[in-house]
This record gives sequence, structure tokens and C-alpha cells, in this order.
Amino acid sequence: MILVFDVGNTETTVGLWAGAELRAHWRLTTNPERTPDELSLLIHQLLRVGMVQPTEILGTAIGSVVPAITRPLAEACRSSFGRPPIIVDATSKLPITLAVDEPLTVGADRLINTLAASRLYHRDTIVVDLGTATTFDCITADGTFLGGAIAPGVRTSSDNLVRRTAKLPATELIAPSRVIGKRTEECIRAGVVFGAVDSIDGIVRRIKKEWPTKETPFVVATGGLAEVLKPYVESFDLVAPFLTLEGLRLAFELIAG
Repeated sequence: MILVFDVGNTETTVGLWAGAELRAHWRLTTNPERTPDELSLLIHQLLRVGMVQPTEILGTAIGSVVPAITRPLAEACRSSFGRPPIIVDATSKLPITLAVDEPLTVGADRLINTLAASRLYHRDTIVVDLGTATTFDCITADGTFLGGAIAPGVRTSSDNLVRRTAKLPATELIAPSRVIGKRTEECIRAGVVFGAVDSIDGIVRRIKKEWPTKETPFVVATGGLAEVLKPYVESFDLVAPFLTLEGLRLAFELIAG
């Protein structure tokens, strides 16, 4: 079995893979202040919950957009399992061509998502990742990363709206039954959720107009809010909640051999 870590700005998702089967997964708060010892203890606690012995873990992989936590997490993996993890980033030797102006600045999450898309779907694909930021990443069937777009995440937009206004209350991100809200909370949900939905559909439509091949790209959504927005976003062809974890597993297999 292997253990993979998708370290985002807000949350870290951990996946336990037995071959191609995702045996367990956990979502944790990303905290760059944790020490390697604290992270090691946390890893062992997760394994106990999953009823897995540390000796059963044959390797680990980390994809991180938070540099402050990458090193302590790598140290925790080394001390827990006796071998260093594979760090997946733009310098990794993967079957992807980065056709962008600054290849080394491509985030690990974007690279991992498009790797997964190219290996799993074998077609031109737009990956929409709904996290702290909403990213739109474009890859062709032959593994060429074309670039994409980055927008504020849905929760980021909602939190910023509430934080910068005096009388607007925090509210749960659930789509209301109507756009014309009758209560303040309903108005916020309508504006944030349906605004995000129309933004996603609009950006995907613009990307498709610029697509460099004749093929219409497949649109895959992932990230914590993908299932929430699925009923309302018209451009999603597939929701794959664990696409990033899948990409980390594939990257581990490709790099470790």
C-alpha cells in the first residue's frame, strides 16, 4: 500500500491506496506550524483508524502548494516508514509536456490533476478543481499541458464577502431553491453559488473557443465543492472527487518505477 498527501492551502487530503483501490481517505486542516513529530503522530493515528500497520506502507507521495509544510511532512514520512517520500512538482519526470511560459511555476495540484486526466481519459480535457482557488487546467490527449485559468475559490469569495461587510452573516454554501432571495442568508447563497456556477460555465465556454485542436475537450470537476455544484453546472461531463489522489498514485508509480 502507498500513502499520498494532497496538501492544499486550506485542507490536506490523505489517500491510502492498495493498488488501484482507494482503501481510505481523510481530509485534514492544513497547518504549516505542525512539526515533523506532530505530523508523524497524526499519520500513525490515521493508519490506526484504517487498521493498517506502518510496515504495510511501501511508499509515500506528496503534492503540495504550501512549501512551509512540505519539508516537515516529508521528514514525518521518512521517520514513519524509513524511506523518503516522492515529492511531485514541476521538476518531476512525468509524461507531460508543459507548454507554458514558466513551467517551473505550475502548481503541483494542477500538474497532478492533468496527469490523472491524461492517463485516465486519454482525450483532451479541462480539469476544474474547486478548492481554495478554482483552477481550470487544460491538457491534450497526448499529454501536453496548455495552461489554464485561476479564479478565487467559492468559499474564498464567500468568506471575503462576509469579512468585508458589516451586516452580512456567514452562511452555509448550499444552493437556494430560487435566485431572488427573500432573506439575507438566502440572497448570499444565491449570489455566491449561482455566481460561481455561471462563472465556471462561462470560463469553460471561453476555453473551448480557444482550444487548439478540433476535439471538444472533456470537462472533469474535482475538489471539495464539486459534488455540491454538480447539479447546477451545465459544463461538467464528470465529477471525480478523488482525481488529485488518483494523480498522486499514478505519479508515484511512474516515478518509483
